[in-house]
Amino acid sequence: MTEPLSIRIEKSFAAIQPERWARLSGASKSGPGIYNPFLSHAYLSAMEESGSATARTGWLGHHMLLEDADGALLGAIPGYLKSHSQGEYVFDHGWADAFERAGGRYYPKIQCSIPFTPATGPRLLVTEGADEEAVRATLAAGLRQVTQQLGVSSAHVTFLPKEELPFLEEAGYLHRTDQQFHFINAGYADHDAFLETLASRKRKALKKERRAALENGIAIDWLTGSDLTEDIWDQFFAFYMDTGSRKWGRPYLTRSFYSLIGERMADDILLVMARRGGRYIAGAINFIGGDTLYGRHWGCVEDHPFLHFEVCYHQAIDFALAKGLKRVEAGAQGQHKLARGYLPVTTHSAHYIAHPGLRRAVADYLERERLEVEHVGEYLEAHSPFRKDERQQQERRIDEGEECQ
Repeated sequence: MTEPLSIRIEKSFAAIQPERWARLSGASKSGPGIYNPFLSHAYLSAMEESGSATARTGWLGHHMLLEDADGALLGAIPGYLKSHSQGEYVFDHGWADAFERAGGRYYPKIQCSIPFTPATGPRLLVTEGADEEAVRATLAAGLRQVTQQLGVSSAHVTFLPKEELPFLEEAGYLHRTDQQFHFINAGYADHDAFLETLASRKRKALKKERRAALENGIAIDWLTGSDLTEDIWDQFFAFYMDTGSRKWGRPYLTRSFYSLIGERMADDILLVMARRGGRYIAGAINFIGGDTLYGRHWGCVEDHPFLHFEVCYHQAIDFALAKGLKRVEAGAQGQHKLARGYLPVTTHSAHYIAHPGLRRAVADYLERERLEVEHVGEYLEAHSPFRKDERQQQERRIDEGEECQ
């Protein structure tokens, strides 16, 4: 890229024109790349406008915009200046503790991710028609330069697709891996066709589990689009607050967030709601991407055996198969997902550490961690619920899917 370029930091999504943002890779249904709802202007602006991701909650907007001399947007990185490491799902608390015990100051740091959302998607965003490789390389180097100019400890690019890694590694970032569990749609006609690929004992166990989940007069509804009324959001928010308070201590998202996404992107949202005795008692929120259903969080006000698995995992598979989606990403962690047909998939992040001593220590740690993640993945794949003749095909589909993310 020979024309003069500049990187501008924008602290508020409200100041970014939706039409400009929509031309970035993955950010809209009509733009370049496969649509990722978490990269949409609607989702990211709702995070800030609702008070969920703001300076007050430790997420100060620090979005990098790469522009040419005429102000045309060529690329971007959604980013935040963070005063803590909460809500990220790639844990660096140990790095922070070690650095501060040694007299350093770890916070603030730059976090390039979607707040509270452990879903893989583009992070080095490229505008339609721009030179993809040149823009990615410039963004990677630019983020490092911004980190140095601000004098902060580090920059973290999390849940990025594997194809973006070379640009960041070339700019001096360290590679980190972890695992999630995804359902891969191999063209199954329906849930029964998927179950036929499992070992007999596993298949029988899941059928029994699904029957048990719907005992006590429980029924399941799929709500999307105009179904998402304020009354429905009130009920779902009660589930979120009840379960989130017990799980995290303080839930991240505000009630306003749900109203905003319901207003701006209702067709991209699926609520799986469990109904009993004429009222909803549990629900899970999912976001519908171009080829993926993203499960985010769930909550309940009544406890029933296996209901969590039905609402969060089995129903997500049913919906993905009905809509022809290629995969279901069921969020962070959870080896219990393996028995339900969700297989281990490697996730990636990249970290620029400014201090040489901390960088060496982190690099050594990450080398050992990557080996551990690889070994655990191999073990889990060997113990998947699929029949032996199906396992190799599933592994191939996962490898192909990772290359395409």
